[in-house]
Amino acid sequence: MEAAPAEAAAVLPQSTGKTTAGKRVKPYRRRSHRGGAPAFRAMVQFLFLGLNLWIGAEFYLFVRQFETAGAAHLSRPAGVEGWLPIAGMMNLKYLLTTGQVPLVHPAAMFLLAAFLAGSLLFRKSFCGWLCPVGTLSEYLWKLGRVTFRHNFFLPLWLDIGLRSLKYVLLGLFVYAVGSMPARALAGFLGSPYGLVADVKMLDFFRYLSLTAALVLAVLVLASLFVQNFWCRYLCPYGALVGLAALFSPFRIRRCPDKCIDCAKCAKACPARLPVDLLVQIRSAECTGCLDCLAACPVEDALDLAFVPAGRAVPGWVIGAGALGLFLGAVLLAKATGHWDSPIPDQVYRELIPHVREFSHP
Repeated sequence: MEAAPAEAAAVLPQSTGKTTAGKRVKPYRRRSHRGGAPAFRAMVQFLFLGLNLWIGAEFYLFVRQFETAGAAHLSRPAGVEGWLPIAGMMNLKYLLTTGQVPLVHPAAMFLLAAFLAGSLLFRKSFCGWLCPVGTLSEYLWKLGRVTFRHNFFLPLWLDIGLRSLKYVLLGLFVYAVGSMPARALAGFLGSPYGLVADVKMLDFFRYLSLTAALVLAVLVLASLFVQNFWCRYLCPYGALVGLAALFSPFRIRRCPDKCIDCAKCAKACPARLPVDLLVQIRSAECTGCLDCLAACPVEDALDLAFVPAGRAVPGWVIGAGALGLFLGAVLLAKATGHWDSPIPDQVYRELIPHVREFSHP
């Protein structure tokens, strides 16, 4: 197990008159971007995990009322469309092509735009701070490390090969959506399948097939032993926001003159980036989790920098920025009347009982 930051500080010289590896070391002092950011990130992660669980429960109850003979009295939580990234891509293209906000699943587009903007500005913050799957994946490998006292790393050749899979999947989705004209997009989303795509997603988990259950079991088991297995190798959404994050003005920055080459930052990085060997981290794999900052035992050797201004900023800026964009997108969609899909209850009552009969058009 790696030493905690406080433990690491205890083994370093406690006076600026001593040196390590020939370099003068300042005593470690907790600052907001080290001590505060990890706690703030955990709070945001579990806030979004709880939000998604609440939305899932509300949506389940909404669907159940149309599967029974009772009257419909629950409203559909539009936030469930955050789990429909393909619909979000379709609607975003429809908006860019026609200049009109689509009627069906508009929240999916607003949420996708917010997460993309968050990554464009605040690194891959969706994956490191907001995504509930990313949160579960992170705590699975942490559980595995505590239980088995070790996480495994795949050989470099295999790691690189597997990482390409998420970009291949992303390319397939982008090609499929990009090749559809606006009329086809509207027809797909307005079809019975498109109208209840969220219900189809719910039923995938409610009526899990043996094959799907085995695949999920393998992913969970792999996540116990390999850090962020799904996110690192298979998630096309992560690939998309990672590419956007390449243009982020925020980057982890290392000061070679103050670095003592302890490599604690690299060991702490869940993306396995060589933080201790680089001056700036520009990789699409960096999620902005700031674990490297929390692990660094030397003041000012590692920081989060706003590159255009060339200055360090508190780590909580990443989470606060991503959170602000998310809330802003929701409020904008609500204020403009583009948050809820205007699908009448009667349509749901006709379609939901037969949802398993609809196939992909």
